[in-house]
Amino acid sequence: MIKPALDGEILGPEMVDEEDQERVEAKIRRRFWPTLRKAARHIPFMHDLVAAYYCALDPSVPWKVRGTLFGALLYFVTPLDAIPDFLVGIGFTDDATVLLGAITIVAAHITAEHRRRAEKALAD
Repeated sequence: MIKPALDGEILGPEMVDEEDQERVEAKIRRRFWPTLRKAARHIPFMHDLVAAYYCALDPSVPWKVRGTLFGALLYFVTPLDAIPDFLVGIGFTDDATVLLGAITIVAAHITAEHRRRAEKALAD
């Protein structure tokens, strides 16, 4: 079944099927934590980023919000982007800009529960 999804401020409206959505979510789940560990010292809004991750995976959150976060998180976990991540000092600036923009746009949907889960995950 094809349905409109991932229609957010970062990702434009496009028709994707449920398999595509599942592939994107699986890629983010698989690559988020290893990428986060590499970028940790470069991201001053780490708590917000992890809370956004939990918000994106929350099925009760509207698809426009999840789509916006999925787009930003996919950009974060994908090694090919505007500024290569291996460049010391500036490698994650483009990722941080995209992530911070997405988080700002959907901040009202990041709940106390998402933040609590982020706090717990970062404490481990």
